Amino acid sequence: MTIDPVLVGLVLAGVAVLALLILAIVMVVHLTRRKQDAAAQGDQLGELRVRLQTLAEISVTRHGELARAVNERLDRMTHKVGTDLNESARKTHETISRLNERLAVIDTAQKNLTELSGNMVSLQEILANKQARGAFGQIRMEAIIKDGLPAGAYTFQATLSNNTRPDCLLHMPNTPAGVVIDAKFPLEGFEAFRTARGDEEKKIAARRIRTDVGKHIDAIAEKYLIPGETQDTAILFVPSESISADLSEHFPDILQKAHRARIVICAPNMLMLAVQTMQAILKDVQMREQAHLIQREVATLMADMGRFRDRVLDLQRHFGQANADIDKILTSADKITKRGQKIEQLDFDEEAKTARDTKAVEHGTPAAPAAASAPNVTQAGATRAPGKGPRIIRQPDLLAGE
Repeated sequence: MTIDPVLVGLVLAGVAVLALLILAIVMVVHLTRRKQDAAAQGDQLGELRVRLQTLAEISVTRHGELARAVNERLDRMTHKVGTDLNESARKTHETISRLNERLAVIDTAQKNLTELSGNMVSLQEILANKQARGAFGQIRMEAIIKDGLPAGAYTFQATLSNNTRPDCLLHMPNTPAGVVIDAKFPLEGFEAFRTARGDEEKKIAARRIRTDVGKHIDAIAEKYLIPGETQDTAILFVPSESISADLSEHFPDILQKAHRARIVICAPNMLMLAVQTMQAILKDVQMREQAHLIQREVATLMADMGRFRDRVLDLQRHFGQANADIDKILTSADKITKRGQKIEQLDFDEEAKTARDTKAVEHGTPAAPAAASAPNVTQAGATRAPGKGPRIIRQPDLLAGE
């Protein structure tokens, strides 16, 4: 079978045309779809553009609100921070002021402590020196005695017949024998006794105390107890209450030894009590010595009292005479009062009757009866005749004797 080339060419040309038509149709369909897609995309882009614009407006609005809220929050935070800073600054200033005041008080206290420590060091130096410590005890004893007794009742550093000089000699009334007071300050043994840590140290310190105080007791009993010149009892003055308390608590044997030697150990309070007792004794003696003067003054007072009584009696008589004169004056006043009442009540019946009788006798006419001639003045003065004025009654002239 032979194939016609022309027919094949036509077939091929038809196929080619058909392919071109199909391609054209596909292209047209594709273009149409692309146009539709482009239109849809344009619509979507427009809608997206509107949404984006709306979203941009909303974002701007939200950003503005957020910025305003942030600014307001920042303003509030700034105001609060400023207020807190001002309050903190004020409180800090007050705290610093109080702290400065406390520091000033602390500085003052520190100065006082420094001065006190200096004084304590000075006191420690004084107490460490036996002579200075003895002078301290003597000065304290002299102050107590000067405060409690008059100047002539004591003598400091008096010289006795055996050429000894006690710290003080109290002069007793009605006797030349005085009371000797000697100040001692045995400090070392008591300091060692207080600071002792063991029994052995305490025993050593106690032995030293007994030795020192015993020496003082023996010395006073030997030098200052002179018969006829001093009393048979002397006073050992210890210018420390703590030492006296330690003696009473821990060393009763020393007190017993002092009592046997007729030595009284006195602390400042006990010496003050003894001085006050002696002051009362001196006052009693002075009262006894001045008894005759008191009796003379009492006699003078009684004489003055007698004169006072006489003068009171004279005054009583004057009052009696004055009362009698007053009674007479009251009698005259009563008479004047009664006369005035009569004048006020127009009670002159008797006077008017007497006057009419006198006139009738003078003219030779009989006197009218009393009832007719002398009507009741009171009734006449109280009533009036009908059709006439008030009745006029002539009142007697008292000055003329009517």
